Amino acid sequence: MEVTVRPDSRYGVSKAFGEAIGALYADKHGLRVTCIRIGNVNDKPLDRRRLSIWIKPEDLVKLVRIGLEHPDIRFEIFYGASNNEAAWWDNSDARRFGYLPEGRSEEFRAQAMAEQAKLPADAISDRFQGGPFCSDEYDADRKG
Repeated sequence: MEVTVRPDSRYGVSKAFGEAIGALYADKHGLRVTCIRIGNVNDKPLDRRRLSIWIKPEDLVKLVRIGLEHPDIRFEIFYGASNNEAAWWDNSDARRFGYLPEGRSEEFRAQAMAEQAKLPADAISDRFQGGPFCSDEYDADRKG
């Protein structure tokens, strides 16, 4: 699966740079590189946004093991997300290498939505995948 790199914050730019360096070293020097675009690692998703990007810690361990141990890895990018009904990302590349996540954010929906109700509205954080990393980069006048 090919996805155009479109960072939504300076933090995202730094991650894209790291992936580009990984590709360079994989292509030029034959290193085996696995990049994991980690959503949010926690025991449970904490709000509405994280229902889409959450990864159970045990599922992250599975992805890391695939990256370290799978003999066919040369350069791959996986999404660090569990089996989330509201997922934003297509993680078919990770599944192709045997990734079978066990975590399901939907099991925590009621709790996450209750916590979401306590958060202040933030149109920028809600719009971009980077959440507060994105809204922190906008001027207060532009947040509406």
